Amino acid sequence: MSNSAPDARAALCAGFDVGGTKTLGLAVTADDTIVARQKLARPRSGDEAVEQLASLVVDFETELGQRVDRVGIGIAGAIGDGWVKFSPNIPEIVDFPLHDRLVAAIDRPVVVENDAAAAVWAEAALGAAVGVQNLSYVALGTGLGSAFILDGRLYTGAHGLAGEAGHMVVNSDGETHHTGVKGPWEMRASGTGLGVLARSMAADGSAPGLIRLAGSVEQIRGEHVLEALSNDDVRPEAHAVLDDFAEDVAVGMLNLIYVLDPERIILGGGLVEIGEPLRERIDAVVNSTMLGGAYRPDVPVVLAELGSDAGALGAALLARGSFARN
Repeated sequence: MSNSAPDARAALCAGFDVGGTKTLGLAVTADDTIVARQKLARPRSGDEAVEQLASLVVDFETELGQRVDRVGIGIAGAIGDGWVKFSPNIPEIVDFPLHDRLVAAIDRPVVVENDAAAAVWAEAALGAAVGVQNLSYVALGTGLGSAFILDGRLYTGAHGLAGEAGHMVVNSDGETHHTGVKGPWEMRASGTGLGVLARSMAADGSAPGLIRLAGSVEQIRGEHVLEALSNDDVRPEAHAVLDDFAEDVAVGMLNLIYVLDPERIILGGGLVEIGEPLRERIDAVVNSTMLGGAYRPDVPVVLAELGSDAGALGAALLARGSFARN
């Protein structure tokens, strides 16, 4: 990884992952040890975000008896030059100068980045992709997040807005997403999409066990598929759902491979809890349907290793300065 040297003065950094439902904060020492954590409901406005993050920095300093030298924030949405341009998952924060406002509030260096970009940096530095120079990160959660490292550098594009592969259209005749776009990748390749697929299969009679677990077709969610995997009677239905879901995920991953030629794809987000039953299916579909696959190397799909800490941990690493951008 083509990193600049970490700033030795930044002995304690705070990293925050501001998502659609919660804010996770971690205090991280210079040797990458997590020494404190906080979790709160996510802010409902830009002003509330500044107040919340500044307060959490003070909480860490009080708890640890040590100054937080630098602060990193990974936040869901389109982030450019420290501004939250817009966020489908945090619609109240629009065109907001989060970097400048937080610096004014806490008077220390701050880095603001997309949450998936922060997560991929953590995985590249400490997790599933140590030493990998070209990789794609795909986070399957409520929606679909993505980020890329190219030639050892975090790729953010000409305006800092790269990485929104979840909004890449894969079916222009598909259903309309809540963003107003027809047929984006995350419409089917996400936790929400997994629930839609499971309900559809239950409604046509092919997954009666899922109905028993959830109580009704309408109540089936992605977590019921995960529950079904540990139930001998319902496991075949869960496997059938995952077979179809893997194809939806693979469509977008193949597009990323054709455009970026990564060495590896990291599978993260909440659905990573499904583990090998999901990973092995996606990996098999990707590498068996790749155009010219017989003449090019496989691109392994691997599970993220840092779990729900990845975004906040990566934000702390970015704040420390041990990274390189395009």
